[in-house]
Amino acid sequence: MFISNAYANAAGAPQGGGTMELIFMLVVFGLIFYFMIYRPQAKRVKEHKSLMSALSKGDEVLTNGGLIGKIVKITDENDYVLIAINDSTEVTIKKDYIAAVLPKGSIQSL
Repeated sequence: MFISNAYANAAGAPQGGGTMELIFMLVVFGLIFYFMIYRPQAKRVKEHKSLMSALSKGDEVLTNGGLIGKIVKITDENDYVLIAINDSTEVTIKKDYIAAVLPKGSIQSL
């Protein structure tokens, strides 16, 4: 009485093209993921590895925790570095936690 009858449309769903659009969208999302996320992250990791391999005794470094010091000793077998913060304080940290190598004389300028 109050509800009208619903009849199906005779035209049907569009044929084909749906799978190609889906594949195209997946390719576009894959390219966006590669260029926006994966590639810059891989570049940062490569730069950090080259920084770690270039460390030597006497380099002034900045750690992720904000400590600034001079490298006193590097042990290659377990990837730890001994950093002198001042004349009497030395700290042992992992190489991975070194954020940057500072120019010579940075500690004296502070």
